[in-house]
Amino acid sequence: MPRTGPFESHHRRYDDWFVRHAAAFHSELLAVRALLPWQGLGLSIGVGTGRFAAPLGVQVGIDPAHAVLGYAAKRGIVAVQAVAEALPFADGQFDRALCVTTICFVDDAGAMLHEIYRVLKPGGVLVIGFIDRISDLGQNYLAHQAENIFYRDATFFSATEVMHLLNDTGFTEPVWVQTLSKSLKETREIEPLSVGYGQGAFVVVKVRR
Repeated sequence: MPRTGPFESHHRRYDDWFVRHAAAFHSELLAVRALLPWQGLGLSIGVGTGRFAAPLGVQVGIDPAHAVLGYAAKRGIVAVQAVAEALPFADGQFDRALCVTTICFVDDAGAMLHEIYRVLKPGGVLVIGFIDRISDLGQNYLAHQAENIFYRDATFFSATEVMHLLNDTGFTEPVWVQTLSKSLKETREIEPLSVGYGQGAFVVVKVRR
């Protein structure tokens, strides 16, 4: 079952997170922007309120939580209620796909990646952003998972685990960047990205179909 309950009941609180933690959000956004192509038809999987998809010019977004889709639509996104493991689109329809802080909430990450592979054109690009489970922030989320209304049902991944999932699906040419080397409370300015993974809490990977 999609883990939508908190996002249905607390959608305003969720959307406000990006305002309360503006420096962290913009650090993440810039890391994603560095890898996501601007050209072509884009799909955001787990679009949420559209905080990432809208400024990155991604035209279409899906999310199983109905309450957040209105925010995404107001930000100019064609918002569709659907689950990541069963995308309601034809094969080879999209040039680029975006998946930010979604992989930890889906029931079957492998099935989601196979669906993304299916709807991307040959040579299409997928960009995934996520909290690295082995980072300090990831470990903090795990330690307080039961107390966090949004992350209490999440399944966190390490960068190595995501890499294996991508390889198993058939994606190639991985490029990694990272940001957020401090805690959320300590992140008061936008942090530049760095290459690779292992130091930053927020990791972004670009792969090609």
